[in-house]
Amino acid sequence: MRRTARLLTGTALAVAAAGFVAAPAYADDTGSLEVFPSSAVPGGQVTVNTAACGDDGTATGDAGAVGAGSFTLAPSTHEGDAIGQFRVPPSAQPGTYEIVAQCAEGDKEVSGDLVVTLTAERGQVPRGSVKTGVGGVMGPDPVQTAAGVAALAVAAAGGTWLLHRRARGDGI
Repeated sequence: MRRTARLLTGTALAVAAAGFVAAPAYADDTGSLEVFPSSAVPGGQVTVNTAACGDDGTATGDAGAVGAGSFTLAPSTHEGDAIGQFRVPPSAQPGTYEIVAQCAEGDKEVSGDLVVTLTAERGQVPRGSVKTGVGGVMGPDPVQTAAGVAALAVAAAGGTWLLHRRARGDGI
């Protein structure tokens, strides 16, 4: 009994210590500007949001570093978040740019980084074909088609044989 109590006490203390260490990482969640996508191509649309301005807070965004100028962040459907959008100019050069937002009330300023690249990230643009069966963007694969036809033929022959045995009264 005493050993179990020590084990439970030690576990509880370890969990509490981990909570104190992790707490500061979540406490600063409201002090940043989220940039999505974090990597964009010239001419691409970028969305930014922040919870730093509080409920019903608005802000003025500045994407002048990338050449997009200022934009407005307005309250969104997510409680406590302000959201805004801007378009990366087609003339933007590759690099990392700081995007800044100044809350309308108070002197709170938040920032986030935008990376401009000349090619879109792999995750953003769908490529290739969807594996849905015969055919596709690249055309049918003869080996897969033959395997599928063979599997269907075996299933049909087996089903016919079972139904024939059942009709004769041989039992299954």
